[in-house]
Amino acid sequence: MKFIDEAVIDVHAGNGGRGCVSFRREKYIPRGGPDGGDGGDGGNIYLKADLNINTLVDFRMQRSFRAESGENGRGRNRTGSSGVDLFIPVPVGTRVKDIESGELIGELLTHDQTLLVAKGGFHGIGNARYKSSTNRAPRQYSPGTSGDQRKLHLELLLLANVGLLGLPNAGKSSLIRQVSNARPKVADYPFTTLHPKLGLVRLGQDRSFVLADIPGIISGAAAGAGLGIQFLKHITRTQLLLHVIDVAPVDGNTPEIALTTIEQELASYDAELSTKERWLVLNKIDLVTAVELENIQAELIAKTKWTGPVFAISAQSNLGTSELMQALMQRLEAINAPVSMATDPTIAGEPEPNIALYPSSAWQPVNE
Repeated sequence: MKFIDEAVIDVHAGNGGRGCVSFRREKYIPRGGPDGGDGGDGGNIYLKADLNINTLVDFRMQRSFRAESGENGRGRNRTGSSGVDLFIPVPVGTRVKDIESGELIGELLTHDQTLLVAKGGFHGIGNARYKSSTNRAPRQYSPGTSGDQRKLHLELLLLANVGLLGLPNAGKSSLIRQVSNARPKVADYPFTTLHPKLGLVRLGQDRSFVLADIPGIISGAAAGAGLGIQFLKHITRTQLLLHVIDVAPVDGNTPEIALTTIEQELASYDAELSTKERWLVLNKIDLVTAVELENIQAELIAKTKWTGPVFAISAQSNLGTSELMQALMQRLEAINAPVSMATDPTIAGEPEPNIALYPSSAWQPVNE
C-alpha cells in the first residue's frame, strides 16, 4: 500500500430536526392543547485513531463525510430520534487542522482515541414547549440548527521513539532491517526509501521501542529540495535522533559535509529540532581500517565540535548494532522514567560520549 501522509476532507455534521406544531385532537376533547414534539439532535462527526491503519490513502477515494440528521418532531409529544454519530478511522499520529481558520483542532496519539471535529445541530423546539397561561394555543416552533461544516487537513506524523537521519545511501535502511521487523528497500542508489518506515526493536520482554527510517535528506531539503520537507516533519515527535554517517562515501561527500548538511537542514526546518537529543552513528566501518576510522572520528569531532555520543557500526555486517540498540533502550528508559528516577544521574545520564568505537571484538578491519 502506498504511503500517504496528507489528506483534505469535508465533514458535515447532521442538522437538528425541526420542532412540530400540533394540537391534541380526540373525540370528546374538542379543544385539546398543543402536543408538538421536539426534533432530534444532529449526529456528530468524530475521528477515531486505529492502530491497524498506517496511511491516509483511503481518503483519496472518499473525501466527503456527512453524519445523519435528527428527525423532525411529531404530534402527541413525540420527539424525533437523534442522528447517529459518525466515526471516521484514521492512523494513530494524525494531526487535524481547520483549513479556513488555520486552527489546530487536535491530535490522535493513542489507539481508540476520539476527536470531535464537527458538532451536530441542536434540535428544534415543538409548540408544546411554548405553552403558558397566557399562550394556550401556541403556534410557535423552532427549526433545528445546522451542523458544523468544515474542511479539514489531516497530516500523519509518525510516532517513533528514535528517528534515523542521514544523506541518501548512508545505510539507514540497512540498519533498520538489521535490528527490527521492518523491511525497507535497500539498494546502492540514492532515495531507495521514498516513504517513512517504522520498525519495532525488541530487546526482551516488555523492552522495545519504535525506530523510524526517514527518507534521505539533502542540502536544501528544508526549502523543498530532494524529497522536501514532507518527511522532515516526521522527526518532530521522536525522542531521540541518530545521525547515520557513511565513513566511506563514494559520492564525494565527506563525513563532515554529511553531518553539517543534516544539522543545517534541521535548524532551517525547525529551530526546536536543534535542541533535540542527537547521537552520531558512524556506519560502514567494515570498509575502512582501524587507523582510518580513528582518524575519521577524530577529524569529524574536531571540525564539527560534536559533543554527543558517538557509535561505530556496520549495519550490513551487523557489527556494533546490538550495543547501539541496548544503549538506545537504556536511554529511552531513562527519558521515560518517573521524575524520582530521572534525578538519579546513574539512571538518567546520557551515555558517555565517543564510546563504542570498536563495538565488536570479532571485527577485523580490512586492508590492515
